[in-house]
This record gives sequence, structure tokens and C-alpha cells, in this order.
Amino acid sequence: MQTAFTNIYERMGRSKELSEFKHDKVIDCHLCNKSIHKISLLLNISRSTVSGIITKWKQLGTTATKSRSVRPRKMTERGQRMLKRTVRSQ
Repeated sequence: MQTAFTNIYERMGRSKELSEFKHDKVIDCHLCNKSIHKISLLLNISRSTVSGIITKWKQLGTTATKSRSVRPRKMTERGQRMLKRTVRSQ
């Protein structure tokens, strides 16, 4: 049985990154003097996301996403032995 409470949590979660096209559409609408609320409704994006895109564009002059750091891989046993050997020799 699904209730409204469980439906909320099923919908929550991380969404995918917006495309460059959508970023550009947000900026185009902003340059046409549309409000953040109106842009949000037109493109079906949250107001905070629209606001963030516009702020980033004003500060950096670009809407491109920065590359993210990746979690380092777990060191293998061989790598651990080599590291211990290097630390002991120093």
C-alpha cells in the first residue's frame, strides 16, 4: 500500500545534471527580462536551480559545469606492500 508519505520519498533523490541547452535557455529567458518564477515554469526547473544558473553566469560569464573530483580507488594489497616498503626504507 502506498501512501502520500512514501510517494514523497520515492520522488526524492538526486536528479540528473541539466544539459548545456537548458542552461542556455535559462540565460536566454533571463536576457529577455523574464522573471525567475516565469523561467522556472516555462522550463520545468526549480526556482533555486534557475537562480543558481543566472548567478553563476553573472559571476563567471559561463554556464559550463566544472569537473568534479572523483573518489580515489581503494589501494590493492600490492600497492599497500609497496607503500609500507617505501615508508620503512625512508
